[in-house]
Order: sequence, then structure tokens, then C-alpha cells
Amino acid sequence: MPHEVAITGYGVLTAFGFGADALRHGVFGGRPGFVPVTRFDPTPFRADRAATFEGAGPEIPGVVVKPGYTPTQAEVLHACTAEALRVAGTDALGAPVLLGTNGDHSAARTFWTDRAEGRDSTDPRVLDSLPAALPRRIGEDFGLGFPRLAFVNACVASTNSIAHGAELIRRGSADTVVCGGAYLVTEDVFAKFDSGRALSKEGVVRPFAAGRAGLLQGDGAAVLVLESAERARARGAQVLAELVGWGLAADAYHVVKPHPRGEGLARAASAALRRAGLAPQDIGYVNAHGTGTPLNDVAETAALHSVFGGHAPDVPVSSTKSSTGHMLEATGAVEAVITLLALRDGVLPPTIGYQEPDPACDLDYVPNRARPAEVTHALSLNAAFGGVNAALVLKRV
Repeated sequence: MPHEVAITGYGVLTAFGFGADALRHGVFGGRPGFVPVTRFDPTPFRADRAATFEGAGPEIPGVVVKPGYTPTQAEVLHACTAEALRVAGTDALGAPVLLGTNGDHSAARTFWTDRAEGRDSTDPRVLDSLPAALPRRIGEDFGLGFPRLAFVNACVASTNSIAHGAELIRRGSADTVVCGGAYLVTEDVFAKFDSGRALSKEGVVRPFAAGRAGLLQGDGAAVLVLESAERARARGAQVLAELVGWGLAADAYHVVKPHPRGEGLARAASAALRRAGLAPQDIGYVNAHGTGTPLNDVAETAALHSVFGGHAPDVPVSSTKSSTGHMLEATGAVEAVITLLALRDGVLPPTIGYQEPDPACDLDYVPNRARPAEVTHALSLNAAFGGVNAALVLKRV
């Protein structure tokens, strides 16, 4: 018999700071986290803002954040993992660790700078920069087990880590899983998005609104502890939410463009609902991928119409990337925590920067202000380059 999946712990970091209260202040408070980029020189680029630590100067447990120093992905993942295990009240010894990451660019940069200047080219930091090094390191730091997997499929990476972790529990291959992801804004990735004209020159992100001009990137990391409901009950753990559904789908429509009707995203969402045993009308909130780009938001709106049918206008939908920025490999894990908080607090986070409606985006986007709402089930959606899509369904307890 399949095992139920409980979320018993999390640690989260955004440009607003470390922990749930920082999210409540920033995301649920309707505040944008975007500041001028100082981590590198943005002069060559069309855009010059991102939601980075420099805006808030957050305190990260065990990490010294100071001018001129950007924490590594390993450092922020360590802090989030420690917090997730503390909240869960478990050491999770031997648990698999699954993380979404594109590798630790700061370690790689240091290595290549040293090499260019004639210093030791056998520096082990080059190995520490590889994506697989992060789950290995977190596993070693906390005595976690195997598998130790890195998910590298861009903006669905940490969503996939959560879905795969949940599947391990569902089928009885593990009773506890540590999963999540991290991304910190780096010059090379910023340059790629800027050259593709995906970044907003306005310095704001306005998902689903008319005249939206693109996305902005953001720092983020989140780690969740998933457990079988049986194990959580047996040890008296507090269950923060249940993960009742997950779905993955690919449409292979284009290398970077979403399918115009959002077919892959709709299939992922429908698969998550089927696994959860829910009807569309059971969903009371959607945390959308909502990048603020002209193509994504229309495609995602079409996907939601496809999934919810006549119920679509009644479902509140918001994009929290309007506050946090797009956290790439970390975005699914951070948004899963935001969705969890929405269920627990009875408050829906807003889509900020929403001004004039776009006729092609005709749903309830919770514009500009948080909204009280008692919701039992919520859907969190993510999509990525290459036509890959992922969906999670969380249940309030």
C-alpha cells in the first residue's frame, strides 16, 4: 500500500532573509526584493537589478555575510538543511539527499581566477563546483545516506527533487528524505538571461499584467524534510503539511519557449491531481510559475484553463516571483515553502506590480495585496527550458 508523505521540516532563504518570518515580511507583505546589482558589474547588460542578499543583509546561521563576499551554495544549503532538521526534530541519519543545483559558481570562479594568474591548477575547488558535489557535501556534513542526487534541469530542478523524494517515500524505499535546492545570482547566468532579452529593464517584475517586461533573478535556497506519515506519527513529529500529489511532464515544444497552450504544464498539474485523488474544484490556491515574461504568463493561464475548466476563474493564482525574483534551480523548493505557509497561515501571497490587466491573462491573480483565505489544497507549478514541467499538491493539516 502506498505510504502517505508528510512535510515535517524546512529551512528557507531568500533575499528577504533567513526563515519563514522573512518570507512573511517580504513575500506576503507585498514587497519587491530587487536592488541594484553590486555582486558584479552590471554595466554591460540591459538590466541591472536582482533580488540579492545585498538588499537585506540577511543573517544566515553559520555564515558571515559581509560586503564583497557572497556565500556559496554549499553554505546556504548547509544552513537550510540544519534548520529543516531542527524544525523536523530529527537527525535524518541515513536519509537520501536530493538537491536541485547548477553547481557552485563561486568555487569555480575562484579556481579559474587562480589558474589564470598562475596559481595551483589542481585546486580541489573545481570538483567542489560541480553539481554532484553539493548533495555529497550536505550528505557528509549531516550523516545523510544514499542516493545523493543532483537535479540540474533548470527551473524545475528542486521541484523534481521534491517529487522524486516523495516517490521514494510513497513506494517504501525510504522513510525520510532531505530535498530542496539553491541558486545564487551569478554574472554568467545573469548574462545569459540578459542576452536572451528575458530580463526586465524596468527593475520590476509584473506577472500576468499588461505590458510586463520580463523576469528578474533572485537568490534563494530551501530544504525540506519529507517523511512517511507513519514514521512522523510514530515519533510524535509535528506534520506541517502533507504532500499529496506530484506530476512531471515534458512537451518538447521548443528549446526555450513554452508551449503556447501550456500543454506540458497542464499535463503535470493534471497528473499531480490524479495522484492526490482530487478534482480540480478541490484546489483553493495556485502558486504559479509566473515569470512575468510575455509568453510564459499567457501559456500558464491557458494551462490553468485546461486543468480547471469552468472552475478556473474561481481559483486564486499568484506569482511570488514578483517579490523573490526567479531563483532558477531553487525556485520550486522555495515556492513549496511559500505554499506551505499560505496553507498554515490562511493567507494567500499577492502578485505585486500588477497594474493593468492583460486580456490574455484573465484569472484571479491576487493583485498587489495578500488575501486571507482558508485553503485545504494548493497547487505549486514550475516550468523550465526544454519544455519540462512539474507540479506539487500540498494539503493543510
